[in-house]
Amino acid sequence: MASSRAVRIPRAGPPGGTAPESAAPPSGPPTEPSTRRVNRAGAQRAVRLTGIYLVCLAALYAGFVLLQRTTPGGTSSGAGNGLDAFTVLAVILAVGGAVVSLHPAARYVETSATSTVVVGRWGRRHTYPPIGQLSTREIRRYPAGILSNVPVVSVEIAGGPSGRATFLLEEGLVPADRPGR
Repeated sequence: MASSRAVRIPRAGPPGGTAPESAAPPSGPPTEPSTRRVNRAGAQRAVRLTGIYLVCLAALYAGFVLLQRTTPGGTSSGAGNGLDAFTVLAVILAVGGAVVSLHPAARYVETSATSTVVVGRWGRRHTYPPIGQLSTREIRRYPAGILSNVPVVSVEIAGGPSGRATFLLEEGLVPADRPGR
């Protein structure tokens, strides 16, 4: 049977209201929190470029299928005239081209006092030294236009445990040394 007695829950810490030593805030300079900046323009450029590629590939495929259907002997089955193999090739080109054009556009860049982390399109985390110590090189600058609303830079980043990698980033996400400097 349940009793109506009050249950006492002990408080953390010693009696008297003082906090234990381990709960005291650390002394020294405060560490700056990490910031996450989304790579909107780089992703926008990659997605739009992929869309243009896929539309052109679909137009080529439709043109070749139409040409195959209008030539003599083109009304036979797809297996007999190679249309099935051509369709498989078109799908492989579509998937492969989409992966290749989307891959360099990183999702976001996280910066903190101890590291810079670039998270790739497929979720891979590339860890580099802090922003001030990054070894970067601008490969190409793309102006604002139909593919992205703001300028985008193709940047090669080196150093740290992730090694060297190239990313398509919105201008200003990481400092980049321009060629010829």
